[in-house]
Amino acid sequence: MSRRGRAPRRLDETEAVRLFARAFGTPAPGIELGIGDDAAVLALGRERLVWTVDGQVEKTHFERAWVTLADVGFRSFQAAVSDLAAMGARPLAALSALSLPRGFSGKDLERLARGQAEAARACRCPIVGGNVARGPLLSVTTSVLGTARRPLTRGGARPGDEVWLVGDVGLAAAGLALFQSGRMRARDRASLRAYTAFRRPRALLARGMALVGVAHAAIDVSDGLALDAGRIAGASACRIVLEQRALERALPAPLVALAERLGRSALDLALTGGEDYALVVTGAARQRPRFARRIGRCEKGRGAVWESADGSSRPLAGGFDHFAS
Repeated sequence: MSRRGRAPRRLDETEAVRLFARAFGTPAPGIELGIGDDAAVLALGRERLVWTVDGQVEKTHFERAWVTLADVGFRSFQAAVSDLAAMGARPLAALSALSLPRGFSGKDLERLARGQAEAARACRCPIVGGNVARGPLLSVTTSVLGTARRPLTRGGARPGDEVWLVGDVGLAAAGLALFQSGRMRARDRASLRAYTAFRRPRALLARGMALVGVAHAAIDVSDGLALDAGRIAGASACRIVLEQRALERALPAPLVALAERLGRSALDLALTGGEDYALVVTGAARQRPRFARRIGRCEKGRGAVWESADGSSRPLAGGFDHFAS
């Protein structure tokens, strides 16, 4: 088939980021880190400003039947701040841009703002402005500015590093699976833990700041452990190996219980589920903090690999793609 007759390649999130980086060109002086990491880093005198933006869109990130408007406000704010946690940054202030559908009332807006304000207080990050517009669906876009003495990036992993997990993975995906299966009335401890993980995630700001000077690379798990571990591998030009035995030891007991009930693999929920906002980190074994659990290693090579309990390996795949149909 001629080039003109070929079907266009589907745009995915990774390709979209590449297109933006190519279109916007080389960062200007004073920009230490531009497109391609959890946040941008700007030098302002001796300060390092860390700047990020994140969007939560109805029908893509949440369904109104599953979450309250206060939940939407809370989770959208925490998702944005989690990028700063991955950089080891301390939040300064945030801007919020809202797209509100027709029929969205003043009471609705109060409920949404209440959730945003609660999250802002929890993160000690005041919302200082933003924008409101009309749109076909509810959308919340949050931009957060912070500071970091020595920002962590995705690009510092080295062969010989351990791969650490800080926080839990898979519970948000389990909560989503419960909602999708119509089991919204379950009130056992494991289900409530999963509902909370999906509705009210928490950015690990204190943990992120504690990793500065200890970790070599970090990323937050927003699109799935497999996909986000691969992003560290790509940025660091090394191979990330996630080990089945090590990850199984790191899985929370409620996830294992829920996976069995849902007929799902707990490992699959952990690897391909998103919106946990845990941190995947690499660093030297001797510097591993007590709050971090080893789940793999870094080697010479490329890409991210899954090592099964029997020693066999395969490329890591799966995760959330915003552009998937």
